[in-house]
Amino acid sequence: MSGLDIFALIVLIVLLLAVLVIWIVLAMLPGKIARQRNHPQAEAINVGGWVSALLLGVMWPFVLVWAFTRPQSAESEQAVSDGESGDEVSALRDRVAGLEAKLAAGGD
Repeated sequence: MSGLDIFALIVLIVLLLAVLVIWIVLAMLPGKIARQRNHPQAEAINVGGWVSALLLGVMWPFVLVWAFTRPQSAESEQAVSDGESGDEVSALRDRVAGLEAKLAAGGD
């Protein structure tokens, strides 16, 4: 084996290792994004990322988009817990309490 053959073999091995590392990083990416964004389905997204990696990336774009979305119920719960609509919620609770008091008093 000549020096050029050895150099070509080293380059081939480095390229194969680089492809393997990139494949693993891309498989982990949707799950990592979902965990950072506190997605309620983060574990399912993580599994979807690995399954799509085994399928050579067929489902990977869908799993990545899923990592950036949030179910509607989780968005509304997040808004209430962040206090964005906390004033509205407390006003509605006061109004309901007032209506319950009127009903208990005789319905005037």
